Amino acid sequence: MLKILVLEDDVLFAQTLEDFLSQEHFEVHLVYDGQKALELSYENTYDLYLFDINVPDLNGLDLLKILRKNQDTTPCIYLTSFKDKDTLKQSYINGCDDYLKKPVDLDELLLRIKSVLKRSGNCFDTFILKDDIKFNPNTKRLYKNDIDMNVSSKIIKLLELFLKNKNTIITKDMIISKLWDFEDNHSNGAIRVYIHNLKRILGKDSIKSIKGFGYKIEL
Repeated sequence: MLKILVLEDDVLFAQTLEDFLSQEHFEVHLVYDGQKALELSYENTYDLYLFDINVPDLNGLDLLKILRKNQDTTPCIYLTSFKDKDTLKQSYINGCDDYLKKPVDLDELLLRIKSVLKRSGNCFDTFILKDDIKFNPNTKRLYKNDIDMNVSSKIIKLLELFLKNKNTIITKDMIISKLWDFEDNHSNGAIRVYIHNLKRILGKDSIKSIKGFGYKIEL
């Protein structure tokens, strides 16, 4: 699991970032001042920094300058309300890899994170679904304790549907559209079988039935 250090003194926004990134399967360490961020950077190895600039004790610009002087090459994205060119120029001079102006669109942030991590050599080859269950979206394979589980293609398609829409309810029509071609036969019983088989892999409480609507994944 990739590890991100988030420095943000707006408590509500910081917690929103923490929740969003945790749902995207990142391990998040959250701090509200630059000095604490500096201390944690010495104690841990991170895959990415997300820094606000205007924070207490040690601002984000000076913090990154110190880290770079200490040969810390961890990629950094600034999330900032500053819009003047001088501040943004100084961000790059001090060693940042990208920046986003507030208010931040979380979907865009995720795209920027993936891009920066890819350039740094990290990639999203696997999603950790449970401690012993991993999913590789590129090869479309499920692994348990790093051993291929050899599950059917329809189970993989169903899992992809849930992961792509993990914050929304999945209707039966969505499942039918994902698992079967237009001319193929399907039934409610077949849907229940595939849901049951996926729950056997992820855990019985991993998928909730929403009466009258459909299903929702809870990992």
